[in-house]
Amino acid sequence: MTESAPPKPETEAPAETPPQPSDTTPETVVEETAAAVVEEKSEVPPIAAETVADVVERVPEAAEEKSLEGSQRRDIVLARVETEKRNSLIKAWEESEKSKAENKAHKRLSTEKLEKKKAVYAEKLKNKIALLHKEAEEKRAIVEAKKGEGVLKAEELAAKYRATGTTPKKLFGLL
Repeated sequence: MTESAPPKPETEAPAETPPQPSDTTPETVVEETAAAVVEEKSEVPPIAAETVADVVERVPEAAEEKSLEGSQRRDIVLARVETEKRNSLIKAWEESEKSKAENKAHKRLSTEKLEKKKAVYAEKLKNKIALLHKEAEEKRAIVEAKKGEGVLKAEELAAKYRATGTTPKKLFGLL
């Protein structure tokens, strides 16, 4: 059997701890701890100021809770849960209203785009119909002109036959 070497523990660089001030209030301890955690792990986003304030507020509350009796502590916790639930419902309602407003705006925009497309298409159809009417009028005018020319030609021939006293060679295709 081969002897395996015991695994070597991974060595890490010792974490630098900020120097502790002489007066250690819960607020300064929380801020310094948060700053140290952020320095140690760069992938953790920095803690917002309001989050630090929330933590600072909870520290005295935790001390108060320990001094209270069990039923009072439970009532406080239940009230806090109720408040958080109400806040989450309000936030959900707010998000819902925002999405409704966004949907209305999107619907209004798409309706306006559709109306614009309809108007453009209607204008194109009107132009096309006007062009067709113009072409039809031109063709009617050509037909009327040819008809007028035919009538004039027939009148001229009739006047010629009257003046000469001859009859036409073709009479309605019968002769």
